[in-house]
Amino acid sequence: MEANVPVIYAAPLQGFTETAWRNAHEQSFGGIDAYYTPFIRLEKGTIRNKDKRDVSPEENTVSHLIPQIIASDAEELEQLVVFLSAQGYREIDVNMGCPFPLIVRRGKGSGILPYPEKVAVLLDAMKRFPEVCFSVKMRLGWEHADEWKQVLPLLNRSCVKQVTLHPRIGKQQYKGTVDREAFRGFYEVCELPLVYNGDLCTVSDIREVLVTFPRLKGVMLGRGLLADPSLAKAFREGPMSEAEIRSRAYLMHRRMCLYYQRVIEGGEAQLLMKLKAVWEYLLPDLEKKVRKAILKSNRLDTYLRAVEEALR
Repeated sequence: MEANVPVIYAAPLQGFTETAWRNAHEQSFGGIDAYYTPFIRLEKGTIRNKDKRDVSPEENTVSHLIPQIIASDAEELEQLVVFLSAQGYREIDVNMGCPFPLIVRRGKGSGILPYPEKVAVLLDAMKRFPEVCFSVKMRLGWEHADEWKQVLPLLNRSCVKQVTLHPRIGKQQYKGTVDREAFRGFYEVCELPLVYNGDLCTVSDIREVLVTFPRLKGVMLGRGLLADPSLAKAFREGPMSEAEIRSRAYLMHRRMCLYYQRVIEGGEAQLLMKLKAVWEYLLPDLEKKVRKAILKSNRLDTYLRAVEEALR
């Protein structure tokens, strides 16, 4: 990126920003500098086939993909990094922010933040892979908004190249408001390139954060980008008309549908479930009647017809 030009990343959201969404978004909207994968993890000592496919270079067409991993100890981290390195990845993000209790109870995601000694072990393990550029995505803490104060000095001294901070605590999940004052405290003592993530839903939201925190490297868009897939492009080039957004969203949805039809083996019901998931966020201002017709469809043909009527 040119100097002073903020980068815009697409955040990793489990169940939403998988290969189908990423590929279709870049082809239909764009405006993103890099897409992050939802975290991959070990289950019973192995990586799920679903996660392997999601990071497979053969499946992904986006121009810049950064896989994310989640781990609670050095052995887990090393196994995941070795796998991704073998796939050709030289940038890996480490999740220290996931707020979901099942993950937190295993000492992963934001569940690791109250234990700086465990964070130190992960950071030390990263040094064994000098060929990999590591970044960290984190929250202010799990239970308290000052838990980062024991973690950030470790990050500042580590081999980590960049930090993304979502200024909520894990216990909030996505409820309540982001804590901009706590973010400022982090921002003022963070010695690494810093990216802001959290509640960026409009172009003015993005501009406000970049003006308030001028040393930011950039922003990461999550639920705001899922709701308005034109958000990054609109920030860079100006707003699209509602008609154009719907037209591009239709193409994006069609591309996702074609991808899932190719890879899903569970039949029409599973395909419908995957396609309907995007409507949890996509285009929230759609008329209720139109959205209901999409979500109530229990056959693929009626679902696709409802989507076409909504977006075309």
